[in-house]
Amino acid sequence: MAEIFGAGLTHYPALIAPDEDKMYPLLRTLKSDERLPESLKDPMNWPEPMRVEFGDDDGYTAAQKHRERLVAGFRKVRQEIQAFNPDFVIIFGDDQYENFREDVITPFCVLAYDEFNCSPFTRADGSARRNVWNEPADKVFNYQGHPEAARYLTSGLINQGVDMAYAYRPLHEPGLAHAFINTLLYLDYDREGFSFPVVPMAVNCYGRGVISQKGGALPVKVNGVALEPDPPGPTAKRCMQVGAALAMVLKESPYRVALVASSSWSHAFLTAKNNYLWPDTPSDREMLSSLKEANYGYWSNRTTTELEAAGQHELLNWACMLGAMEELNAKPDYVEWVETDVLTSNKCFATFKT
Repeated sequence: MAEIFGAGLTHYPALIAPDEDKMYPLLRTLKSDERLPESLKDPMNWPEPMRVEFGDDDGYTAAQKHRERLVAGFRKVRQEIQAFNPDFVIIFGDDQYENFREDVITPFCVLAYDEFNCSPFTRADGSARRNVWNEPADKVFNYQGHPEAARYLTSGLINQGVDMAYAYRPLHEPGLAHAFINTLLYLDYDREGFSFPVVPMAVNCYGRGVISQKGGALPVKVNGVALEPDPPGPTAKRCMQVGAALAMVLKESPYRVALVASSSWSHAFLTAKNNYLWPDTPSDREMLSSLKEANYGYWSNRTTTELEAAGQHELLNWACMLGAMEELNAKPDYVEWVETDVLTSNKCFATFKT
């Protein structure tokens, strides 16, 4: 009989860069997003909590405090994973036009690689990316996969009625998409090493914008005309069903497994109702309340339209994990909530012991 541990966290990209670089998307939005009304380029016209957080240093002080809380969350989850000592770690993460592009978009895909060699500090154009650890741009991070377990899981899911895609080698991203590599970098924020094998499960969280927006914030235009939206990604209900089926497979396995959902919550640059400037915090608070109460039905009933309106696209990763926790009758034993109007998105850390 398997033993299963659950966790949720964020893979917030701006945490890689030193805070003084001010790499958070808000400043890019103010500078170049043509959808932004002219009046909102002036912070004096923002909601008061946002103005206060932005302060007189473009959010630098807020970013420092934000980092402190995030790092504490990662250390807590890392400590719990270390104590659990899994045979491998499954990470639910989104792919934003990284490995999966025009040639194939899968709702879900198990990455059954032997190993993952990642160079997160080198951009696609070959330029260096500054990082808070002062590590060289050409540093390669190696993580072990677990093809045997990945095949076992995929076979079990298919037998459970989930037509799961799988891959033995990458398409366009030679290492791991940012949702996965950032998760591993942050779980090893103190650079002690991360030796547990990894089985990533890619989830198509960006659905209608995965090709038409290349997984980003802005519509892609050809000759001044935006591309037609793509088909939607899987629903929250389907993600929870997949998570539940995965739990059923794992319960009959010989493995100790950590299930990790990786995403921030409402993203400002995806939230049209707020002019792409601040996240939908009221909606996030409702999701948080249902999480704390283990009211998983609330998550399952969220429609794609509702998630997209709230900028909560990436919560599909959490829905997969919560579907497994619901199947295992597990409730959260630790929840840490990090709220912000300036630093892209609200974040949550949670752990579940089954």
